Amino acid sequence: MQAIKQFFKTHPHAWWGFYLPVYLAAFFIIEHFITDNYWATQTVLDRYVPFCEWFIFPYVSWSPLLVVLGVYLILKDGEGFRRYMWYIMVTFTTAVVFCILIPNGQDLRPAVMEHHNLAVWLVEYTYSIDTNTNVFPSVHILGCMAAVAAVWHTPGLRKPAWRWGATLYAALIMVSTMFVKQHAVIDVLAGLLTGAIAYVFVYVIVGRRRDKRLGIK
Repeated sequence: MQAIKQFFKTHPHAWWGFYLPVYLAAFFIIEHFITDNYWATQTVLDRYVPFCEWFIFPYVSWSPLLVVLGVYLILKDGEGFRRYMWYIMVTFTTAVVFCILIPNGQDLRPAVMEHHNLAVWLVEYTYSIDTNTNVFPSVHILGCMAAVAAVWHTPGLRKPAWRWGATLYAALIMVSTMFVKQHAVIDVLAGLLTGAIAYVFVYVIVGRRRDKRLGIK
């Protein structure tokens, strides 16, 4: 216990991470209550996106990506972690509030799986623990954009390999949300728009002001 107290004393920015349990609690509550009578987000565009179970692997790697990056920022870049969490707080909260005000979901999941393999088993397991509701805007997209923004703004990750590697990997995860039929196309587009607005607010408007105050160049 003393070690934990000492850690938060030397890493006070880590307290921002406690937003995540709050978000998860709110998300699972609305997942429980919003199960039908929702606005279906699929459009004609989704007909051109085939189901491919192999995309489930990048899809489920989303959470580890956010956690690993968060731990790195806590230990190596306190200010970067604050902005990373502010971005997540703004976007994830926006998504939850929107889903409460306008219940939404998508009806794209295949009724029958054509194959039987590890990827299909993982897709079916994912379907079983995550409903097809509360998809607009896509939190998967928002999390990916948070990760990319944090990497590009972290001094210790300035190498092109880190920046472009993170960007391309995030793009793969974004695409995977549609190929495993967890999100419709407009869920992704809404996530990109919401994330872009949040980026301007957190990293441009607030970020530049803090840079001047903290003397960061």
